[in-house]
Amino acid sequence: MSFRSGEIDGVVIRELSRHSDDRGWLAELFRSDETPHEMLPVMGYVSSTEPGVVRGPHEHREQSDHFCFVGPSTFRIYLWDNRRGSATFGITSVLEAGAEQPKSMIIPPGVVHAYRNIGTTAGWVFNLSNRLYAGEGRKEEVDEIRHENDPNTMFKLD
Repeated sequence: MSFRSGEIDGVVIRELSRHSDDRGWLAELFRSDETPHEMLPVMGYVSSTEPGVVRGPHEHREQSDHFCFVGPSTFRIYLWDNRRGSATFGITSVLEAGAEQPKSMIIPPGVVHAYRNIGTTAGWVFNLSNRLYAGEGRKEEVDEIRHENDPNTMFKLD
């Protein structure tokens, strides 16, 4: 299968507005009135990624990720619509977000995703997912299909 470039149905990308004053800045990461009900967060975490490091590609069967890229570095984000019933099946999208272009991004189940820190400093990514990692009490199978472990994967980063 080959993917073609374009927008992916169900992926929600929002520019984050920084509100600055003499104390620093503030940006709203998520609002329940701007998030589809089925994608409302039930947990959140922050991760730090070193320059040049890639996370993914992987996908979820049921989980939606709500990533927030705010800096202090810049990330290149890769998306592939792997949902056979989707109107945009076979579409891929690559974009950048982070310190200079803060964005939030909701990625629905079945959309393969990866990101690389393309900056020169460690960068932070906040995720507000709509499923608990490993389920209630961390007693369930983790909802991930990890393509990064497959040397023959079709989900390649440039």
